[in-house]
Amino acid sequence: MKAMEWLAYIVATVFTLFGAACVASIIVGPPGGWILFGAAAVIELADGLYLSEGNQQTFSWWLLGACLGLLVLSEIIEFAAGAAGAKSGGASNRGMIGALLGGIIGAIVFTPLLPVPIVGTLIGALAGTFIGAVIGEVSGAQPKTVPGSIKPAIGATIGRVVGTVSKIGISIAVWITLSVAAFWT
Repeated sequence: MKAMEWLAYIVATVFTLFGAACVASIIVGPPGGWILFGAAAVIELADGLYLSEGNQQTFSWWLLGACLGLLVLSEIIEFAAGAAGAKSGGASNRGMIGALLGGIIGAIVFTPLLPVPIVGTLIGALAGTFIGAVIGEVSGAQPKTVPGSIKPAIGATIGRVVGTVSKIGISIAVWITLSVAAFWT
């Protein structure tokens, strides 16, 4: 094997491991799928530096375009699932905003509190979503009672879970596709 071929396999291995970390980070909140896509685009732009044949590519631009489309779809599904869950529970706009902000704050606050960080972050995001939806519903011009805000809060939390699981599934598909393409070179 030529030195440049070894370098291509090293790049593919590092990319695959980095991609796994990116997908896992989605649970915590960072845009892991987008970071993964950005890394793939950088590798594609740098192909001429380490691939022995000038016309070889790690990923095709068509493949990157398809992955971009899937990542956009995952964002739409995540947003729609969260909104549908909140709306199905009867949440107001204020309750939906509270759920969103509560999920972010809960993830940040709970991460250092539980011994397993990813579990702490996930529990924090879900608890924060629920609490944020309740706070959003009981405050404002036409507040609901705390018992009246429970159903919208549960809907928002279920929507958050469905959206995150969907986003992770799509990101895993993108990661596997790009990882196989990286080794296929």
